[in-house]
Parts: sequence; C-alpha cells; structure tokens
Amino acid sequence: MATLSSNSEENLNEVQHNASVKEEPEDPTIQTSDILLSQDVMCDSCMDSPSKALKSCLTCLVSYCEAHLRPHLENIKFQNHRLVDPRHDIDCRTCEVHQLPLERFCLTDGCCVCLDCESQEHEGHTIASIGEACSQIEAEMQKKQEEISQSTSAAERAIEKLQSNNDLIKSSVQEICVLVEEQFARMQATVEEARKGAMEVLEGEQRQALRQAEGIQAHLEQKRTGLMKTLAQMNKMSRSKSDIDFLQEYSDWKKGVADVRLPNVYVNRMDYLTSYVQVVTDATQELCDLILSSYRDKLSMFCKGGTKLTMPESQLSSLPDPETREDFLKYTKSLTFDPDTTHHFLRVTEDNRKLTNTSPWQHSYPDHPDRFEYWRQAITSQSVYLGRHYIEAELSGEGAHVGVTYKSIDRKGEQSACCITGNDFSWCMGRNSRGFFTWHAGLETALEVTDIKRIGLYVDFHQGSVSFYGVTGPMRLLHKYKADFIEPLYVTVWLSKKDNVVSLVKER
Repeated sequence: MATLSSNSEENLNEVQHNASVKEEPEDPTIQTSDILLSQDVMCDSCMDSPSKALKSCLTCLVSYCEAHLRPHLENIKFQNHRLVDPRHDIDCRTCEVHQLPLERFCLTDGCCVCLDCESQEHEGHTIASIGEACSQIEAEMQKKQEEISQSTSAAERAIEKLQSNNDLIKSSVQEICVLVEEQFARMQATVEEARKGAMEVLEGEQRQALRQAEGIQAHLEQKRTGLMKTLAQMNKMSRSKSDIDFLQEYSDWKKGVADVRLPNVYVNRMDYLTSYVQVVTDATQELCDLILSSYRDKLSMFCKGGTKLTMPESQLSSLPDPETREDFLKYTKSLTFDPDTTHHFLRVTEDNRKLTNTSPWQHSYPDHPDRFEYWRQAITSQSVYLGRHYIEAELSGEGAHVGVTYKSIDRKGEQSACCITGNDFSWCMGRNSRGFFTWHAGLETALEVTDIKRIGLYVDFHQGSVSFYGVTGPMRLLHKYKADFIEPLYVTVWLSKKDNVVSLVKER
C-alpha cells in the first residue's frame, strides 16, 4: 500500500486509540441504539442500524463511523480529504481556500470566513461568530427597515399633501377664472358702453346735419314756389293785347314783385368726421396697447414671483461650495436610463447606464408614451431634486450630448424645442464637428477645450445653478448656468450620430 500522508496517519492513530478504549466489556443486554445520545452525530453510511460517527469529512460532507472511515485512512485516494471531529453542520458552506466551515463573519470586509482565514488574511479585523453577526445585522436591518418605513410613510403623507394641494390648486384656479371672467366681462361692458357713446355722438351729428338740410330744403322749396308764381305773372303780361295794358300791368307787378335772388346754400358734407374716425382709432389703439402691456407686464412679474421655488430656511445648505473632485464626489448621484424613454436607434446596456447610437439599426422597443420618437434621446429614471447632486459621464464621438431637463419635455415632436439644446428648460453640454459647446434655449456657448472624455455635471437646486466640469485631468469649470428651477430635473442624453456613446459613471 502506498505511504499514507501525515494527516491520514494522525487520523489512523486517533482511530486506533479510540478503538482500544472501546474494547472494554459491554453489557450485551444494552442495544447500540440505546446508548446513542440525541446530540451524537450519526454515521451517514450506516443503513440498517445507526452508529455513532467517529469523524466528519469536510471534502465529502459526510460523517463516518469507525468501519466506514477506514477507506479514508487506508486508501491513498482520500489522503487529501480533511477529517474533523463529528459535526452536525457538516453540509454547511466551506471556505474555498481552506476547505473549512465558514464559522465566522468579518465585519470589516463583510464576508464569511473560516478559522484559518481569521488567523491569516483577516488577522486584526473585527470578527464575530455567524450567530452574533446575524443578530447584529438583523438588528441593523430592522433599524433600517424602520427608517425606510418611516420614510415611506412620510413620502405617502407628502404625496397626499401634494394631491390635496393639486385639488386646491384646481379649485382655486377655477374660482380665480370666474373672477377674471367677471373682470373681462366688466371690461367688455365698458367697451360696449364706450361703443354706444361713440355711436350716439355719430347719430347726434347725423340728426343735426339732417335737420339743417331739411330746413334749408323747405326754404328753397318755398322760394321756388314764389319764383314759379312770378314767372306765371310774367308770362301773362307778355300776352297783353296793347302796349298800354302791358306797361300798366308791369308797373303794378313791379311794385309787389319779390326778391328773385337765391341765398347761398351750405351743403354740410361732414368732412370733420374723418378726424373723428382718427380720434376713435388712435384712442382704441392706445387703450389696446395699454391693456395688453399692463396685463402682460403685471402678470409676468406676478408669475415670476409666484412660481419661483422657495425652500424653508432650515433646508438651505450652509456648507461651502465644493472645490476639489473629492468634494464633488460627496454629492454623487447614482442614475440609470429609463428604457421606456429610449429612442429606437439607441441601445441601452451595462445596467441601463450606457447608451449607444446604433443607427441605422433599430431596436424593437415596445410603444410607450414616454419614448422619444424623433430626437435620439433618453432620460434617466431618477430625478435630481432638492439639494446638491453630482454626476459624471463619459462621452464618445462628435454628436454626444448630456445635460438636464424637465420631465415635461415633449417626446414626440420634431421641433427644436423637443431637443435638450433648443428649449429654455434644458441645460446641456456636448461636442460637434466644431468643438465642445454648452446649450440653453437654443443658444450655444463655445468652450475653450480640445479633448474631454469625461465631464462632471453639478446641480445645486437650492442655489439654482447647473455647472459643467472637465474631469479628464484636473477639475476644471467649463461653464455655469443660473436658473430658477420649478420642476425636478432629469439627466438626458442626445446622441445625434452613429456610434456616439454616453456612459453614466457608477458611484464608488
């Protein structure tokens, strides 16, 4: 037989010693099963009657009595098997390095270890037994669960308040709309009253002019009747038979003849009404301009003051602004892209942190109301809201853009306002064939950088700022925007060209 290993020899000597001890006479009336105790480990190979195990093999994960243990002691094939005192938990997980049971837990590294690991690789670490570690971690988990439960309850209460506030907003706006309608109805009544007044003035001028014309016409008609009578008398005189009669009649007619001259007739064409029209037109234009400018300016000032997000003083951070990259990393925000928003030409990978433009290859994403249909963009699932937030992203290719926007951005339109470079509620940075730029409200700002592979996006919601940093080398501020945020922000990526890539760096 081949030479046994030292481990096997030790185990064999121990077994022989135990066997010699067992050679004392026993009471034959006592059955084997009667002397076995409940805490004893049984041999896993004894089928007919149970026998007390002498050793447990950590390699086979089986316990053996003296008879069934002999192959492990005499056969060279089992020389590398590790024999220990009988164990009830022989089938528990063992250390892959030392093949010993994982009986301890390293609180420093957060992993289960065996006794050899504790004395070697994890020497000096805080170590506890599996039971103690479980009790401690369960207590921590229970405390964490209570905190999460409290936060969940607080979130539910906040949601209820928001919903109640939404209902209040709707009812308040409806009430205000009624009042506004009343004011505009009042204004319309005033305009109608002014219109009636203007029309009455015109009608009065018309009546006066017509009465004047009627009086003149009556006078002319009367004058015409007298003239026609005189003309008849003159015709009668011309038919006299003798000159003496003619002269006599003429002398008599001349004494009583009326004035045949007509007075100067004034025809009032009311040319001055043209000026009246000009006065009404100028006054109307002045009032319209005054109404529009007054409403626009005053309501605009009111809305700017009313919609600006204000936080309680207790929530405002008194900490200094971050300066080094280590300072910024304290506000690192872990984000992932929402697959339901991803354009069909974009592939999302690496746990939804990486986007790649695969044009012209499309992906069979299901239809969704949040999905971008024209602009090749995607939005993160998580929002950036209240406080300070820092995100790092890696950009690759001319056409890769990353920034923040409101969730209300249009997902289906083709207008420039549907892209994060073309509206006044988006702030982004990217690269095109001309270099690196930042964009807001359609206005681009050139950056004095030549090559950046990783950028830092810093949002201070309370201070109302969005800043872009270059982190490829030393931390460098590239551009900073000031804004009054009225909604939570979402990190958004636009990949305009094939093979463009943007990856959100996972927090450490």
